[in-house]
Amino acid sequence: MNRSGFFYDLLSTLFERQNIARVKGDGRSITALCDDLIASSGEVSGHNMGQQILSRFSELSPEDEIAFFEYLNEKMDIDIDRLQASTAAYQIDRSPENFANLLDAAEPKRQELLRRINRVPGTTGDLVKMRARLLKLLKGHPSFGRIDVDFQHLFGSWFNRGFLVPRRIHWQSPANILEKIIKYEAVHAINDWDDLRRRVEPSDRRCYAFFHPAMPDDPLIFVEVALVKGVPDSVQAILAENREILAPENADTAVFYSISNCQAGLRGVSFGNSLIKQVVEDLQAEVKSINTFVTLSPIPGFNRWLRQAITDEPNTLVAAEDIDLAIESGELGGLTEHPQWLRRQAANYLVNQKNRNGMPLDPVARFHLGNGAMLHDIHAAADLSENGVRQSCGLMVNYLYDLKKISQFHEGFAEAHTVFTSKDVKTLADAAAATSNGRKTKNGS
Repeated sequence: MNRSGFFYDLLSTLFERQNIARVKGDGRSITALCDDLIASSGEVSGHNMGQQILSRFSELSPEDEIAFFEYLNEKMDIDIDRLQASTAAYQIDRSPENFANLLDAAEPKRQELLRRINRVPGTTGDLVKMRARLLKLLKGHPSFGRIDVDFQHLFGSWFNRGFLVPRRIHWQSPANILEKIIKYEAVHAINDWDDLRRRVEPSDRRCYAFFHPAMPDDPLIFVEVALVKGVPDSVQAILAENREILAPENADTAVFYSISNCQAGLRGVSFGNSLIKQVVEDLQAEVKSINTFVTLSPIPGFNRWLRQAITDEPNTLVAAEDIDLAIESGELGGLTEHPQWLRRQAANYLVNQKNRNGMPLDPVARFHLGNGAMLHDIHAAADLSENGVRQSCGLMVNYLYDLKKISQFHEGFAEAHTVFTSKDVKTLADAAAATSNGRKTKNGS
C-alpha cells in the first residue's frame, strides 16, 4: 500500500468535508442552484451546491415543496425534440457515438441532478428522505410519478445487494442503533427498553439488519427471529414476558415474526429477499438443529377487504357490524365464535383475490411469495393486540421457506403470479370460494 497516498486521500477527504460543512446559502433559489449544479463541472463547487439544495429543500413550506417537484417534473424532464433527433440519427447510423447520444437524450436531467447531489458525502440518506416526501404527494399529484420512476431507477442501483452490509443486532449494539430498532418496528410495537431486551438478548432470539455504507447508523430493514420447537400459531407466546427460554440446540424451527422496512423513501426497493436468505444461511451455520424456516406474519389489508366483501354479499355468517367493531375498538367481540369461518375468508383473500396486475391484494403476501415462500397455514386468535384485531381480526399467517423449492416458487410467482399453498390452505380457500359462488348462483347473479 502507498501509505503517503492513503494519508493524502484521507486528509483531502477530511478537508473537503470540513469545507462542505461550512457552506452557507449564497442567495440563489433552490431551482437556480439545481440549474447551476447541472451546468457545473467543478467538483468542489458541485458539492457546495448539492449541500445547499438539500438544506433549502429541508426548509421548504408545503406549497414550495410542491412547486419544487413541479420544477423537477417539467423543467428537468426529457427534451422530446432532442430525443427525436437522436433517435432519427441512430436509425440512420448505429454508431457508438449516436448510441451514447440517444441514451443521454432519453434520460431526464433530474436523474443527473440526483446523481450529482448524491456525490456530496453523507447525502444519500437525505435523498431517501426527499423521496419519502415525494411519495406523500403522489396521490394528489399523480404526474409526480415520473420523478418517482427516476428515484426508483437510481435507488435500485445505489441500494443493490452488493452494497448492503448485514449485521446482527445485540443488546450490546450501539444505543443509537437500538433506539432506531424501537422506532422502526412496524409489526409488533416495542414498548420500552425491557421489551427490546427480551427480543435481542436471550439465546433463542435473534435480530438481523441490513445497512448501507452511506447510511451506516440507519438500518434499512431488519428481521426479528425466534428459535422454537414446531411451527408457532400465536405471536402472544413468542412475545410473552415470562416465557421459558429455549436452548438453541433444542430448537428445530426459526420463525421470522417481524420484518420491518425502516425507510419510507425506499418503498418498492426490494432487498428483503437478500436479508431472509442471509439470515437463513447464518442460522444454518450457527444452529445445526434448525430445519424449518417460517414466518408468523400479519394480514394488514384483510379487515378492509372483509368489510367490503360482507357488504357485497349479505346473509353471511358474520355481520358487517362485527367487523366494524373489530376495526374501531380492536376487540374481537362475537368474532371469537367463528374462527374457522375467519380462516376460510383469509384464505380466500390471500389466494383468490387479486389486484389489477393479477397479484395478491395483500402486500405482505406479495412480499413473501415473491421471495419464494409458500402459504403454509392461517391461525385464528394469533395476534390479539389492538393492532392485530383491527387489521386482521387477530389472524396471522405462516409463510414457509422450503429451501429446496424457493427458486421454483419464486419463478412461478414472478412469471405467472402463482400462489403456492399447503393442502390445508388450499382446502380453506376452495371452501370459501365455493360458498361465495353458491350464494351468487342462489341469488341468480
